Amino acid sequence: MSRYRPPRAAGTPLITPEGEARLRAELHELWHVRRPEVTRSVSEAAAQGDRSENAEYTYGKKMLREIDGRVRFLTKRLEKLKVVDTRPSDPNKVYFGAWVTVEDEDGNASRYRIVGPDELDLKLGLISIDSPLARALIGKGLDAEVRVQTPTGDKFWYVIAIDYP
Repeated sequence: MSRYRPPRAAGTPLITPEGEARLRAELHELWHVRRPEVTRSVSEAAAQGDRSENAEYTYGKKMLREIDGRVRFLTKRLEKLKVVDTRPSDPNKVYFGAWVTVEDEDGNASRYRIVGPDELDLKLGLISIDSPLARALIGKGLDAEVRVQTPTGDKFWYVIAIDYP
């Protein structure tokens, strides 16, 4: 049995200014705060002698690998991302960065912001531009009906508001 995992698709290389700031803050935190702390604890654990049975040393080295992997990912990803900080020429249509209020067939309203895949957070109402709902909403105007195929069948939403920050 192989442990190979195919690389994950990076997604659309777009990001909002807020999302870029969050990624840069995470990179700074990892590189300038967390990594020095973990490096210090690993060197202290290494000074205790036998490393083969030293759980603190083993755990610290694992943490360093995870931090270094995330730093590498963030560095490469930030180089490829394009920050979208301009408003579209037609603010009456849904484009990247828009806050969209949609209403389902039962009259329940939901508000989402279309953001890059690196910013996805459903608790805050941020949906990826690569999601089926966002793909269906792109280019639509007010009062447009949007159909999205889901595993339980087709769902319909109506665009009732579009805002740009």
